[in-house]
Amino acid sequence: MSTCSHLGDVKVVSPRTPTGCEECLLSDSAWVHLRLCLTCGHVGCCDSSPNRHATAHYHAEGHPIIRSFEPGEDWGWCYADEAFLKPAPTA
Repeated sequence: MSTCSHLGDVKVVSPRTPTGCEECLLSDSAWVHLRLCLTCGHVGCCDSSPNRHATAHYHAEGHPIIRSFEPGEDWGWCYADEAFLKPAPTA
């Protein structure tokens, strides 16, 4: 497992859109799985989804760590360090 140097960026967040990907909901698009930004609470779709909004959010905002927003999943990902985080980090 890779190490992550951005765990200090993790905050207590509330999902900004608890029912789906923010951008997909606005554009009536479909998603596969959801990811929660642990810096600001943005909910975006995964890279298996057509629009890849979680990764786009990282590139636009620089928020490095997400966690799965799927029920029963407990893992995270640091985009900056390309590190899989199990269990998902908490603030």
